[in-house]
Amino acid sequence: MSLHHRLLALLPLVFAASAAQAGRLVDLHVVDRESGANLRQYPHRGETFVAGAPGHRYAVRLVNRSNERVLAVLSVDGVNAISGQTAATEQTGYVLDPYESTEVAGWRKNMSEIAAFEFTTLSESYAAQTGRPGNVGVIGLAVFREHVVRPPIYRNKVDKSSTAGEAKRAPEMPAAAPPAPTGGAADSMARRESAPVQESLGTGHGDREDSNATYTSFQRLSDKPYEVVAVRYDSHRNLVARGVIPHNHPYPRPGQPDPFPGNFTPDPPNR
Repeated sequence: MSLHHRLLALLPLVFAASAAQAGRLVDLHVVDRESGANLRQYPHRGETFVAGAPGHRYAVRLVNRSNERVLAVLSVDGVNAISGQTAATEQTGYVLDPYESTEVAGWRKNMSEIAAFEFTTLSESYAAQTGRPGNVGVIGLAVFREHVVRPPIYRNKVDKSSTAGEAKRAPEMPAAAPPAPTGGAADSMARRESAPVQESLGTGHGDREDSNATYTSFQRLSDKPYEVVAVRYDSHRNLVARGVIPHNHPYPRPGQPDPFPGNFTPDPPNR
């Protein structure tokens, strides 16, 4: 899957990506890059959680389910994944073409490099290291639709009464989804109910990797996002302690038997 990106030239700068919590326009999945698997999502009290493995690199997989271009402003631990600013919805983000998907694998450093996302302790996270530990443990996505200027339609005859009637029956645009809660109250409540048995996970500033970017253009249909998607994360042990994952749920072990380890039937020995 391609990791090339296109960066918007309009202000504020917006990146576009060529690569869940399911959104109406964009799905968000967290991918463990060591295994290549999407992390299982656990619903809990209206929120979605995934269990990360300390030391593992990960990527955020975005899937545009619509037939239009969208802008996805991505935040990790309350930090914009492109600019490094404390995240806000009006900031720069990734643009996906209709039905396009991408994997965003790190903090963007320049037009050709990223620093890998990797699960680490809260104190070693990029957000904490830059003095912003308050929202560590959440990945957020604010999705914007595009304002597209349609060419005028010319007709030989215009029935004004009919046109007025059609205007009254025209469906209203769906309202923007309210921002999902980040960090703060909901997460604090869960932590009070059952304190983690180890330090919570955060996202570190990993090794540099190649990831090219270019410019494109995008005009937002609204100043408010059409939808906001959030996925919270912590270690498997902490999520069990907090009641997010049932106690009898097995811990994912590396090296478990794979029922489909190959693709084709090999020749037998000595053949």
